[in-house]
Formats: sequence, C-alpha cells, structure tokens
Amino acid sequence: MGTSDEEIDRLLGKLTPRARALLLDGATTWRTRAEPALGLRELVMSDGPAGVRGEAWDERITSVLLPSASALAATWDEDLVESLGGLLAAEARRKGVDVLLAPTLNLHRSPLGGRHFECFSEDPELTGRVGAALVRGVQAHGVAATAKHYVANDSETDRLTVDVRVDERALREVYLAPFEAAVAAGVRLVMAGYNAVDGTTMTANALLSDPLKGEWGFDGVVVSDWGAVRSTEDTARSGLDLAMPGPDSPWGEALARAVADGTVPEDTVDDKVRRLLRLAAWLGALGEGEPTASGAARAGTEAPPAPRPAVAPRERALARRAVAAGSVLLSNRGVLPLDPGRLRTVAVIGAHAARTRTQGGGSAGVFPPHEVSVLDGVRAALRGRARVVHVPGPRPDGPAPPLGHDACTDPRSGLPGVLLRMLDADGRELYAERRRGGRLLEPRLVPGAHTVEVSARLRPRTAGRWTLGVAGFGRMSLALDGRPLLAGDFPPPTDDPAVVHVNPPAQYAGADLAVGQDALLVARRELAPGTGRATVVSAAPPAPDAAASPAEAARAAAGADAAIVVVGTTEHGECEGYDRTTLSLGATQNALVRAVAAANPRTVAVVNSGGPVELPWRDAVGAVLLAWFPGQEGGDGLADVLFGRAEPGGRLPTTWPAALADAPVTRTLPVDGRLPYDEGLHVGHRGWLRHTRVPAYWFGHGLGYTTWAHEELTVPPRAGAGEDVTVRVRVRNTGARSGREVVQVYLARPGSAVERPVRWFAGYAAVRARPGESVTATVRVPARALRHWCVRERAWRTETGRWRVLAGPSAGEVPLVADLEVVGPRTG
Repeated sequence: MGTSDEEIDRLLGKLTPRARALLLDGATTWRTRAEPALGLRELVMSDGPAGVRGEAWDERITSVLLPSASALAATWDEDLVESLGGLLAAEARRKGVDVLLAPTLNLHRSPLGGRHFECFSEDPELTGRVGAALVRGVQAHGVAATAKHYVANDSETDRLTVDVRVDERALREVYLAPFEAAVAAGVRLVMAGYNAVDGTTMTANALLSDPLKGEWGFDGVVVSDWGAVRSTEDTARSGLDLAMPGPDSPWGEALARAVADGTVPEDTVDDKVRRLLRLAAWLGALGEGEPTASGAARAGTEAPPAPRPAVAPRERALARRAVAAGSVLLSNRGVLPLDPGRLRTVAVIGAHAARTRTQGGGSAGVFPPHEVSVLDGVRAALRGRARVVHVPGPRPDGPAPPLGHDACTDPRSGLPGVLLRMLDADGRELYAERRRGGRLLEPRLVPGAHTVEVSARLRPRTAGRWTLGVAGFGRMSLALDGRPLLAGDFPPPTDDPAVVHVNPPAQYAGADLAVGQDALLVARRELAPGTGRATVVSAAPPAPDAAASPAEAARAAAGADAAIVVVGTTEHGECEGYDRTTLSLGATQNALVRAVAAANPRTVAVVNSGGPVELPWRDAVGAVLLAWFPGQEGGDGLADVLFGRAEPGGRLPTTWPAALADAPVTRTLPVDGRLPYDEGLHVGHRGWLRHTRVPAYWFGHGLGYTTWAHEELTVPPRAGAGEDVTVRVRVRNTGARSGREVVQVYLARPGSAVERPVRWFAGYAAVRARPGESVTATVRVPARALRHWCVRERAWRTETGRWRVLAGPSAGEVPLVADLEVVGPRTG
C-alpha cells in the first residue's frame, strides 16, 4: 500500500505539465482521471456516512444502512464505531469504491441545523474522538476516509455562498479541532466546504495550507465539495488538490492553460499531483495493469444492476447492536423495560411506527435492502406472546411520500412499481423499465433523451381527495386517467446540488379517488440544462380527521397493557440543503402523544429524529426513548431496548432545549451574506452554562436500566503543562440490574487570564458493573483540553496554576470536584 517519494517523483517526471494539471479534476461525477502512462486507474468515490451508496442513485443497488452519525456519537463507544467503520469499508470494497466521503465533522452549533443527523455532536472533543474512530475503522480495510466539510460548514442556509465570520481562537479551539483529530488518526482526504470563512471561499482559503498541511502535516488529498470550485486560478494556487466533479470543472483545460502561462506555478500543481499519486498508491491503484473491480463501467449507462446478495447475519447483528447502543433513554418513570411475560395487548401508535424514518435526507441517502420499522420490531418480539394493535394516528406534517411499490403497479406489466420511460422530442419511446417506486433521482440517460415519463396505476385503499405530486425542475406535467392535473415550467431557484439532484421541491394537485377503481397517473418532465434529471412522483391519501385520530389512538391505548407512541420529523424538516425553522413536531403529533399518555400511564414515547426537537409532553409520558434515525435494523434494535433484551446505551451528544427560544445559539440565517459566530467558544453546553439556562436534557444525559452513584474523584496533585492528565472516578451500581455508565470529566479554570467557558467537556470512559458493585473509571484528559490558542503569539499556550476537575453523568450534573495544579512552562 505504499510507494516511496522517489518513485512518486519518477512517475511525475513521465508527465508533461499539461498532463499533470489535467489529473486534478474528475473524470465523471464520482471518478478521478486515469493515466495509463503511470498505470494509474480511476479512483471511485461515494457518499455515505450511514451507508455506501456507490456511483448510482438506484433503488435496485442496495446498501447496508447504519444508524445516523448523531446516533453513532450517542453510543460514546469508539470501539463500536470503529467496527461500524469496518462494515462500511467492506461495503465499499464490495461496490468497488475506493474513497468514502465520510465522516462529517461539522458541529451541532445551532439546534436548527438541517444536517444534524449527518454530524456527530455539539462538542469538538467528542466529535473528534468519534470521527477518528470511524476513520480508523474504514481505513484499516484499505478504503480511504474523507473528513468533511472543512471548515465552519455548520448550517445549510445559503450554504453555497455563506461567509462565516468566526474569531481565530474559536476557529482553532472549536471548529478546526475535530479535523485536527482526524488528521492525527491518519485520514487520507479532507473535503473543503462550499462556504467562505472570513471573506474567502474555503476552496481558495489559506486554512487549507495552514494549519492543515503545514502545522498538522496532512500529506493526503484536499478535495472540493461537489461543485464548490467556481474559479480557476485562486483555487489552484491554494491548498486544494482535486476539483470534483468532472469533467467540466473550472480546472481541467483552464488549469492547464494557467500553468502554461505561468499564472499558476508548476511546482504548486506538482505538489497536488504527488498527493493524488500517494493516495492512489495507498489504495493499490497505481502501477497496475488491468483495472480492478473499481474500474467497472460508469453508472448510468450499464445494464440494470443485479440484485444485491442477502445481508450477512453478522452485518445485521452489528447494525442491530448499534441501534440499542445509541438509543437514549431520556426519562423513565418505572415503565421500561416492558416485561413481555406480563403483556397481553400492546398498542403501537403513530405513522412513524409503521414507516419509521431510518435516515436523513440529502446526498448521504442510500437504498437499504430492507427496513425494520418499530411496528415490525415490536410484532416480532411479541409474536406468540401478546397481541399488537396498530393505530396510525394523524399524518405528520410534510410533503406527500414518493409512490411505493405496495401502492401502485406498472401499467405495462401489472407488477408492483412504476413504469419509467425515456422519450425523444417527438414523444417516441427510447427505453422503458419497471422501477420499484416513484423516487427516481437518476433515470438512465440515452442518446436523444428529451423527456422522463413515470406512470403508475394507483390502487386506492382510501376514498376521498388525494394529493398527487411531481417533483423536479423544468417543464413538468401530471395527468390522471388522461385528465391534466398540472402543467408548467418550474426553474430551479438554486444551483445547490442537493436540491437539484436529490431533493427537488414538488408541485401538487388534488384528485378524488375511489376504493376499487384503479387510476392511471402519468408524470412527465423535460430534460433541460441545469435542471438535473431527478423526478419524484408522490401520492398521499386523504389525511385522517385531526380530531378523530387522537381519540382512536386513546381508545387503543386505554385497552392495552402498554402503549408505544412513535413521533418524529419528516424529510421536509431534516434534510441537507435546508435548515429548520422550528423544533416543534407539530400540533397533531403533540396532541397524539398527550391523548395516548392520558389514556394509559404506561406510555412510552419513541422519538424518531436526527437532532433536537421540542417535547412539551415529556413529563406526561411514562418514558421517553430517543431512537434517532436508526438505520435498517431500527425496529429490532429498539424492540431489544423496549423489552429489556438490551440496555439503552446512548448518552446525548448534544444538549436538547425544552423550547427553541431557550437555546443560546439559534442563528443560521446570514445577513448580507455573512453569518457571525458571535458566541465564540460558547457552543452547546458551554453556551447553556454561560447564560445560566437549564435545558430539557443536558449534553451527556442518558439513563440505563439501573442507577449509579458517583462516589469519588481522584486527581493527581499536579501535572506538567502540555501533558495528559489521568483522573479516576469511582462509581457504584446502586440498582438491581447490571449496566453500563458513561463517566464524564469536565474542566474549569476559575480566575483564568483568558476568556473561557464556565466548564467544558474534557474526556470520558465507560464502565460496567453488577448490582451493588463499585468500579473505577480511568479517564485520560488530553493535554489539548487544557490549552488555549493565543492569538497574539499565534501559538498554543497552557496556563499554569490551579484548575478545577469535575466529574459526573452529564454536563449539567457534576457532583464530584477536585483541584489540579498545572506546573511548568506556559506552552502547549
């Protein structure tokens, strides 16, 4: 997996300056360029922090789907995350993928961030540790990981152009810190974000050179986010190495001309090519003869893919274990775990119960081989033991879902699914195929293609006014049984790739449908430059009566021994390309939970979201279990927790407000193109402590199925500046069941000469103990947790003198306190 620098230089000498420049942008959307003269094959890249999609958006090409990144961080278990990284690497190798575009190391700066599910936490230390674990797991198996999105790319509003203004100390101590941890873990690529920092777009920003390549010694490849390079010379003179996608990026021939006329120095390009060749050598893609499996035909032009082999039991078991390990028990009034032996009837309530949201929306999405809903998991766990009653309740707010294969048939074959046709300008059919559903992000292009047509024969199970829609851009139409429902030209309001290619807005029309009377729905959209080709056809039955649904749910709950009500967000609320405007789950879902809880005190509320939401009924229910976006095995993993086969292992990686108005940092909307990070260092729990506000649940909070006493904190009397510090915390299991506790350590520096948070997270260790047993957690506090960035000296410094060490189960509960004397020179 290695090639010497001398060999790299020898290979470099075989190329002309023009050939070197042309290597530095993509050959396709997901591939780098090959160079036969060097035996360099294309490198294949793929999205997917929660799964490896590969090169095509095609529901027939399935991928193992893990819990969301926020759920992985909630495990506080680096060994487990490393194992899951290995699973992702195995998926990548199976799909011929060399480079996985993960992990995402941006922070949960504001609870309104629309992409929280893809990021780990609010805290730089926890994010860095979990991110480094995923990097190690992926790269241990010969697949390169990518730390993204460098840097301060922490919200989605105007993300292509937003100029983040952040002071140098906060940038160093908070936002750059997770990337520094990934570099220390050996990450092979770093992705430059779309945004600007302090007036300069990240693809041309000096931060790519220093600290990344200079101070940290990063010797890998800096790749652009897709479409983030919008100019040639300034980006080429920066620390950016690879412009994606290709082949029509602002580099390519334009960069070759800039090298020829001297506006971009040859040695600058040579350094970039060396880095690319070094990566290729590590991947085994340099100096080869025949292409490997990664050199397969380009997606989008090949024959329909073969079905994926069944997921290995080991993969399913690991994904299922991760669900339980990351689920957070926020509150419990003696209801959980439910004892299956004492249950005769269980009511499972809510639309999210039957259609559990397993992943967030946007470019990271994959098509799993199957998805286990909460309802599926509960039914499987109680089969032969208890009766399970399901009441869907009101439909959550949000857009109509894409057509599923269970709701329609291909009008040509009569089989479940839809008929996809590509037509020429005269309406003649160029090709046709049956697809499983109405979400078609990459219909196969053929020469002469002019119009995408999706048709389906609807089989209504509910009579009344249906909502029918088509999503995409350009000229579109929708017809039912030959009757036009809508037609118009819908130009894209943005060039954001996540919107154009992944999540285009839908146009809707209403139509009356009757049970037993099939109806032919036909959607068309013309293909035009700049509009992509994503086409989504959706249909939603009449919404249940908002007043009747909670009453029906309450009746079912009253007649059951226990009730499980599942509520959550929709793709309209948590999705790449958009920030949220509210943390509310909506009046209908909140009313549903209140009605069920009033009818049955043994009500468990399961929250299906990727980031914080308001839970105004949290004190009215018997227990609140946070499921996150739990991946394909979600229902089974959550059933393991609900019925006590596994402990809820998660702890919050982000502070959850009771109400949005309480949160100290909420701003995601730029003004005049700028988004100031005025809070400086005070992000997450640091901000809550600074403003003396009390959230619903603190960073680090989470209950198990036993109780703990934090009894003693042992701190060395002194430590040298710049040295790690080892502290010990004795805890005792005071409950009746064996369990796992996450012991957390925080630091404070009263009387500091520089501004600091009230206290901040510094380290943790997990311990297990039997009932009544005492155990000691050994927590390493890294030297970086005590240092600060001195702007005047542009260097790390560590204050000497008395420090305070605190320990407990969350940022808001630290019962153990001890002093530490830091001695020695004031250096980092």
